[in-house]
This record gives sequence, C-alpha cells and structure tokens, in this order.
Amino acid sequence: MQDLPILVRAAACTVSPTNVRKSSNPEADARLEANIAVSGIRQNLIAVPVSRKKGHYRIVGGGRRLGCVHRLIEKGQFPADYQVPVLVLANSAEAVSVSLEENFFTLAMNPAEACRAFQDIIETEKKTPADVAKRFGVTETFVLGRLRLAGLAEPVFDALANGEITLDVAKAYASTSDVERQAAVFENMSRNSYYGRDVNEIRRQLASYSYTANDPKALLVGRDAYVAAGGRIDGDLFTDAATERWLDTHIVDQLLEEKLVQAAIGFREAQGLAEVRVAPSVQVPWNETHGLIPVRGVPVPLTEAEEARLEAVEAELTALYEDQPDDDDVDATDAFNAKVEALEAEQSSLSERPAEISDEQKANAIAYVVVGHDGQPRLHAQLYSEPAPIEPDGDDGDGEDCNEDGSDADDVVLDARPKLSQRLLDELAMMKTELIAAHVATDPAFALDLGTFIMVERAERLYSTGLPSELRASRPSARVHGFESGAPAAEEWTKLDEALDRSWLNHDLLEDRYDAFCALGEEARAAWLGWAIARTIDAVPAGRTGSGFLDHIGIKLGIDVAAWWRPTARTYFDRVSRATILSLFEEIGGSELRQRYGAAKKHDLAMSAEKVFAGETVLDAGVKAKALRWVPDEMRFAPEPVEDAPDGDQEDSGVVGEANGAEPAEDVANDPSASDISEAA
Repeated sequence: MQDLPILVRAAACTVSPTNVRKSSNPEADARLEANIAVSGIRQNLIAVPVSRKKGHYRIVGGGRRLGCVHRLIEKGQFPADYQVPVLVLANSAEAVSVSLEENFFTLAMNPAEACRAFQDIIETEKKTPADVAKRFGVTETFVLGRLRLAGLAEPVFDALANGEITLDVAKAYASTSDVERQAAVFENMSRNSYYGRDVNEIRRQLASYSYTANDPKALLVGRDAYVAAGGRIDGDLFTDAATERWLDTHIVDQLLEEKLVQAAIGFREAQGLAEVRVAPSVQVPWNETHGLIPVRGVPVPLTEAEEARLEAVEAELTALYEDQPDDDDVDATDAFNAKVEALEAEQSSLSERPAEISDEQKANAIAYVVVGHDGQPRLHAQLYSEPAPIEPDGDDGDGEDCNEDGSDADDVVLDARPKLSQRLLDELAMMKTELIAAHVATDPAFALDLGTFIMVERAERLYSTGLPSELRASRPSARVHGFESGAPAAEEWTKLDEALDRSWLNHDLLEDRYDAFCALGEEARAAWLGWAIARTIDAVPAGRTGSGFLDHIGIKLGIDVAAWWRPTARTYFDRVSRATILSLFEEIGGSELRQRYGAAKKHDLAMSAEKVFAGETVLDAGVKAKALRWVPDEMRFAPEPVEDAPDGDQEDSGVVGEANGAEPAEDVANDPSASDISEAA
C-alpha cells in the first residue's frame, strides 16, 4: 500500500469481486449509514486501481462503507462528487489477503464497553441521547437503555464486562435503578447455579424489594401520599403510571398500616366485633390465625312461609319426575329440563342457607381487615376466637402419680405460653432493635467498631449471611477494566491491604468473627476503618459531577500530587500527541528544550519525556524543578498558583509555585519521609 490515502470520488469506486465479504445485515448497515451521514468516512477504504480506467478503483476493504456512501448520494444527503479516503494497494495480488485481514479480525464490542462509551460521549461532548441515537443509527430508547446499564451495581456490571452474564440478564437487573438491591439479588442469585441466570427469577426477586403502582397495597396508599412521605419512584423505559415501581417499601407498609388501622376501627364499631386485627395483604397469612378457632355460624331457621314453599317445590319436583316427556319430543324435553333446573335451584336456596354469625358471637370474635384487589380495605369473611384456656386437672386421689412439688411423676413439662402471631413477633423484634439502636447511638466507640466490622465483613466475605444491617462499603465499578497504574499510590495501597490483620476472618461463626475483630488492637481496627472507607471512593474524571468534592478532599488531606505521581510513557506521554509533548518541554524549559528533542520520533520522545519529568535528565536547576512539579491539570486538586518572576528572567528563572500548599519539589524528592503516606497526607 502507498503511505498516504488519497481522496477519490465515491462514484468512481466499486466493490471488488475479490472482496471476501459477500453477506451483510440490513439492520447493521442502516446503523452504519446513519453514522456516516453524521460523521462521514473516518476509516480509509482499501482499493486496487482499475486497469485501463484511470481514476477508478475497486474496493477490497470497506465495501459496506462504500455502499452506505452510494446510498446517501442517491438520497441526496451527500453531493454527487462526494470523496472518500482510499489507500491504494501497490501490489494487486494482495487484494484477497488484505480483504480477509480487513474482515477476519473484526471483534464485536462487549455490551459493557458500549454502555460506558455512550455515557462518556454524552458527558464529555455534551450530547443528548437523541444526538447519540442519530449518530449511531439506533433509537433513542436503545441509547437510554444502554445508559441505564452503565449505572448497574458494580458486581453486575463487572459480570457483564467479563462475559459472565448475558446482555438479557443485565437488562433484567436494570429493571430497577436501586443498585443496592441489584447487588443483593445478584449475590443471592450467584449462589444458585440453576436459577442464577434465569431472567424471570431475577425480575421476580427484584420486584420483591418494591411495589408496582398497580399493586393493591399501592392503590390503597395512593401515589400522592407516598410521594409526600418521601417515597422514591423508579421506572424503566417501558413503564407507565400503572407499572412504575415504588422503591421505599417501608414507606408503603407504614402508610398502608395506618390506613388499615383506621379501617379496622370502623369495621369493629360498625359490626360490634371484639377485635379487628390488621393483615396488610390481600389475604390473611396462615401464621396469623395459627392456634385460633374459626367461628362457625348458626343456621337460620326457615319461616313458616319458607317451609311451606320448600314443601311445595319438593312436591312439584316429585310430580315432574313421575310425568317425564318422551325423549323424542325435543321441545317438551327442553321445557321439562328448564323447569326442573329452576325448581332445584330454588330448593337449594331454601334448604342450604348459609349459617349466620350471631351478635353474641361477633361480640367475642376476632376479625381481620385485608387489602382488596381493588385497593380497598376489606373485612375477611372468616371470624376467629381465642381457644379456651386449659385448666389443670384437680387431684382427688392419693397423690401417688405426683412428685413432692406437685408436678407430674413422668416429668412431662407442657409449654403453657400462648402462641404469638407473626405480626406480634415482628413488632417485638422492632422494639428490641430500638433498644440496641438507642444504646449504640450513645456509645460512639462501640458504634465505630460495630460499623467497621459490618463493612469489612461484607467486603472480605462475599457470601456472609446473618448480618442484620444494611451498612455497606461497596467498591465502585472500575472506569477502565483491568487497568493497573503501577504508581506509588497503588503500591502503597497494596502494602496497606497486605498489612491488615485478617486473623479474625478465620472463625466460622459470625459472632466469633465479631468478637475477634473487637479484640484487635486500636491501631488494627483503625486501619480496617480507613480501608473500608477508602475503597468506596469513585474515580470521577475532572470536570464531571463529583470531581469538585474529590478535589476538596485532596486539598484537605494536603496531598502533594507531584511527590506521589509522575507521568510516564505508559500512563501519559504515549497517550498524548507529539506536539503536546513538545509544548510541555517548551513550557518548562523554553524553546531551547523543545528544539533539543524536536527531531525525536514519537516513542523515543515519550521515553525522553518520562525521564525529563522524573528528574532523571541533566537539566538546569530551575528547569528541573519545574519538571518535577509539573502534573496535568486533570491530576491537580487545586489550580497551581501563579507567581510573578523577576523582571527579565521570566522564562528560565526556575521559580516554582508551591501548588496545593506543598513544599518545593526538590525538597520533597530529597526528603526520605516523602514516601511515608502519613507524612504526605
């Protein structure tokens, strides 16, 4: 191929018969065409010249792109003389090989990469989802869906990025925006090898953490009351007012109980019931009525008129059965059957009347108010009563079967305590927890140890069970998967992590692990606290939401970036243009330093820049100081102060601003304590 591409009219180009791609996908072609319509041809086509036809070329690589351009010309979106960049093969015999190379090594993007890419375009280029959709030939709904996936909980997104779950599974987790619930369900599903990737089961478990707006409980509470109480509402791209999800189930439950309690008071007073209990469901749970006795109604006797009518109906049926019509007479048979059915229905209504609950029974009965399917409070049809207390049998004999203390000789001890309803058990648990909370809140030292233990227990033991707390210190999703900086800060973190005392993790029981953790020294527990909090800090690129707070933290910690991080070829200079590197040389050393490296190739220039900005190159003292203090603006926590240089010595004065309140670079570099994180922080 020639070194540089040339511009050729698209009309003078045709797809070569040697192009190995013979099939395509209309949907993918439409997306590519939409992108080219917005962005043009960014990637060169590869071609061989057409013999005897000067200025005409056959495309062996990029036939799909050429086809899109031709269609855009036909539609009038591109001018008839639209030109495309073409690399011309010097040896036409290589056409098939080059065409195969062009298509053979194509690798589809991981869905997670596309999600983050859409997110970055919108944030960095200030585009709207509609702009991105037009640019890539997809619907706005498609883009919004990918943005929703970009906000998945860390373990779910990592699983998608690593190919451990499919895109459909990731979409199922994205049905709620609550990342904590996503993570909880993902952890639970990861233990189940059979249902772990079942989309319907994932959605079902996620739904158990929320209510849909058309749930009977939500209908009874009401949307306005829920929102007024601080409730959050979540909806995906396909929800409407009836199917949106209400995330704060505790608010729904609280408001629901208040409404049912008011309804229970009304039912009790209106129907003369002894007690009306609340069952916040569409039916009464079995455990609520366990141990209670269903109240059976008393059959209502027939009146004299009803008894007479019942006798008449039975006599009429007997007469009909004795004088049945001939089967051949269809009309008479139909009339006979209709009359019999009507009389039998009347007979049943008179003889099988439902029993009724008397006022006396109601006065001693327990009723339940439930939520109807229409979102209205309903009194459950079945009434209950408490069982009669069991009286101990008297002993009129000589006492041979009793012990001296009066107990049974067989030592059979019966639990005489009443059975508690599940609701009462839940309420007692809440009150018991209130006792713990009130005491923990007044003991900061105890709370610090408890909170630290809960966070690190969850972090170190992925499948830890039995923790009665929602406290977490989750690690945010990595912006660049698999990236390892190799910088001193990363090495320091590894040292800190390896130095943590993990002896407490060896115990099997949660209670034993907690006691062992609390038994650690104060310094060891404090190290775990710092570790747990530090791992939650997210990486936010400069200028985006949240980056200002990170800068504020860095300033408060007094972090000297230049002492902890130096740009290297791998982490910086290989990633910027040659002109950028030369301009940096000019910034710290003037035109003389720029000219010294002006002829170097890009790779060599990057390696030289690494040495210059690490202070490993012989330079003027002032230039070296500037080099050692320089860091990209994106790595700074605060703008570098600008100091006025003496007149006539502005460029090479060697005066260095003390950015972020740090000492001059040479002093820091020569200070052996600079490697100690406690001193740098």
